[in-house]
Amino acid sequence: MRVISLVPSITETLFDLGLSTDEIVGRTKFCIHPENLVDKVELIGGTKNINIEKIKSLKPDLIIANKEENVKEQVEELMKDLKVLLTNIETLEDNYYLIKQLGHIFGKEEKAQFFNLRTYEAFDIPKPDKKLKVAYLIWKNPYMTIGGDTFISRILEELGFENLFKKLKRYPEVQLEDLKNADLIFLSSEPFPFKEKHIDEIKKVCINQRIMIVDGEAFSWYGTHLAKCGNYYGKLLEDLR
Repeated sequence: MRVISLVPSITETLFDLGLSTDEIVGRTKFCIHPENLVDKVELIGGTKNINIEKIKSLKPDLIIANKEENVKEQVEELMKDLKVLLTNIETLEDNYYLIKQLGHIFGKEEKAQFFNLRTYEAFDIPKPDKKLKVAYLIWKNPYMTIGGDTFISRILEELGFENLFKKLKRYPEVQLEDLKNADLIFLSSEPFPFKEKHIDEIKKVCINQRIMIVDGEAFSWYGTHLAKCGNYYGKLLEDLR
């Protein structure tokens, strides 16, 4: 089967399940894992600006897209001529069924089960005694956070945190003053690449909050990536204790 993935975390998942570069024939420029294999796969643009003609020329049997990461009109255009699996991952349960579904499609059921068990183990770690309120920033100029209806927010909850902005939707803009009710401020490494210098900027307003840079992939990359984050989650929670 010739497959094109329009989602970075799904590209990684397909390789983890054991698909080869003969089977994965197209990927976006943001598909960076696994590093030693993705360079051998044809580029078909970005997640938001795919090259539809190039995709068609690769003659895929299946295209895997995502409701949030890809543009609706572009996906619908592909659906006119090609088979598209449109995913929508909002919870860990959704993630479980995604891996299981991909395992079934490609005859990789055992590997899918392995990664689902590993994901369960990654979250089966001691949680904080007190639910710390977290403001999770994903962007700067303007500052943007995550609402309670996002996958990132669900991962925070699974780790025993409370999203300060859980009553808001999607990715709202916030002011630094809005973060003063947080116990912790997490600066994600992606999509905006927060650095140490940004901690100093925010500290000028949020003087009582602990501010730290976190691995954005560990909070937003669904699929098999979560199964590899157990040590990271454990160390993060241990440092906070």
